[in-house]
Amino acid sequence: MRFRILILVISAVFLCGSVAAADELTTEIQKSYDSIKTFSADFTQTLTNAASKERDLRSGKIIFKQPSLLRWESVKPEQELLIVGDSIVWDYFPEDQLVLKYRTKQLFNSKTMIKFISGQAKLEEDFVVENQGDDNGLIKLKLLPIEPETGMVLAYVWVDPVKKMMQKVLVVDFYGNGNEVSMSNIQIDPEVNEAQFQFTPPEGVDVEDNTKNN
Repeated sequence: MRFRILILVISAVFLCGSVAAADELTTEIQKSYDSIKTFSADFTQTLTNAASKERDLRSGKIIFKQPSLLRWESVKPEQELLIVGDSIVWDYFPEDQLVLKYRTKQLFNSKTMIKFISGQAKLEEDFVVENQGDDNGLIKLKLLPIEPETGMVLAYVWVDPVKKMMQKVLVVDFYGNGNEVSMSNIQIDPEVNEAQFQFTPPEGVDVEDNTKNN
């Protein structure tokens, strides 16, 4: 399910920006993200199917604005645009001429996910954290959710030890499927136009409105 994959992607994006102080490292990470108002980055995403071992590679650009506005645009191998607004989420597939519409709260009804999206997740409350040390110049953290959910039973985070910024996140679901997101060309506090987090469905596309669903 395409939107389920995007839910996991968003959890990865917000993961490091949501951690709270559990030790010196997480304190420094928290300070870095607390000082950020906006950021943009290129991303490469690798989705791995545990059963078939097949891998799906995607790439594009992320733009984020505090507290939880997100523009996630995939450009390869096919175009897809995800807009997370204050109350509405739009997921647009140009090739399929299809737009999916959701309420933000409707989609992120998991307590953990809401905390990620709102930036309120607390590392010491939600995870057992293991610092696994240096991994090719990055600090690798293993996160075990205290209350695992189907979409996330394990996560790994790789952090730049100098900038205290997330470089890569791997989320593993209940079935062992992996969702890895690596970010590059990170820009801190670029000017961001509010219009980038707004969306109007183009004429002629099918709009699947899920905002009235329970």
